[in-house]
Amino acid sequence: MFGQQCISDILPTLIGRPPTAPSWLPDEVWHARQVVVLVLDGLGRNQLDERASIAPTMTAMGPGWLTSVAPSTTAAALTSITTGVPPGEHGVVGYRVRVQGDVLNTLRWQLDDGGDARRKLPASEFQPVEPFLGTSPDVVADYRFQTTGFSEAQLRNGRWRPWSVVSGIVAQSDAAIRAGANLVYAYYDGIDKVSHLSGLGDAFDLEVRFSDNLVEMLLDTLPSGTALVVTADHGQVHVGDRTIRLSQSVTSLTTALSGEGRFRWLHCRPNDQAELLRRARDEYGDVAWVEHVDDIVAARWFGPMVSDAARSRLGDVALVPFEPISFDDPADGGSFELIGRHGSLTPDEMYVPLLTAVANG
Repeated sequence: MFGQQCISDILPTLIGRPPTAPSWLPDEVWHARQVVVLVLDGLGRNQLDERASIAPTMTAMGPGWLTSVAPSTTAAALTSITTGVPPGEHGVVGYRVRVQGDVLNTLRWQLDDGGDARRKLPASEFQPVEPFLGTSPDVVADYRFQTTGFSEAQLRNGRWRPWSVVSGIVAQSDAAIRAGANLVYAYYDGIDKVSHLSGLGDAFDLEVRFSDNLVEMLLDTLPSGTALVVTADHGQVHVGDRTIRLSQSVTSLTTALSGEGRFRWLHCRPNDQAELLRRARDEYGDVAWVEHVDDIVAARWFGPMVSDAARSRLGDVALVPFEPISFDDPADGGSFELIGRHGSLTPDEMYVPLLTAVANG
């Protein structure tokens, strides 16, 4: 996973410029003086391949690919893209993370009691790795994200060029390049939103077509010679209503839940870990990888190094589905049920595109 065409390799390669270009990055991008990196949240490599006919621009940009991180979820993966390190090092180890006896929603930077967590959990302390290798590239993202705790964790030091309508991604990226920026980091979350709302059906197809048009507009608008790199943080699985409520046999040994539906952490008392693992495997081993945290860390799911802070945020037993199901957490409420989901280690979630082209505008 890590060090083998992972999303955490993109920005260190483009910013740090090692002596030779990696095999997964075309020479034309390696030699380009100015680069725009567009992250299309939620666009998996497999989902794009299945829709090649409705995404001609991205399809023509090549069959490149990268792997996401564990868990394959937005908070962990975007932070790995911008910091260039795995979750075990940057510490944003999931969507809902248990810390200091509470559970932090890392995207909202909000605790379960509804309070803003920035005073109790300053983002730069929770996630101490400097994004963008300490540089300050232009960041083109939705204006609503500019002042959030999560943006402080994974985008701090970036020079914001916020957009309020999607065409602003093109306008702001173009303006940054023409102003002399060497690197522009742009982000769009439409595909992920549509997947969560309606799964991988007609609406998802339309959003992929729309995103393909966005990529085409960028290539038509950016100055000649500008390299465009399109990638994603994770892919998707259509789960629908196949959400499993944990059995009383399992919850009776569980003191808390964290993570997400496709990477659910069970927390328990130390003397109950072995029994919880046994019961969870008996109940769910036919639909999920059920693993003890020590084995996960040893297998380097979270990277070759897991900091003490990151380790303290993990649970005791993980339920990681390989079937298209999710595991419920009653404390993780929302305004709608998620139809499309991600977080596990299946190919649909782990493989993301790495597409490149050079503008001729």
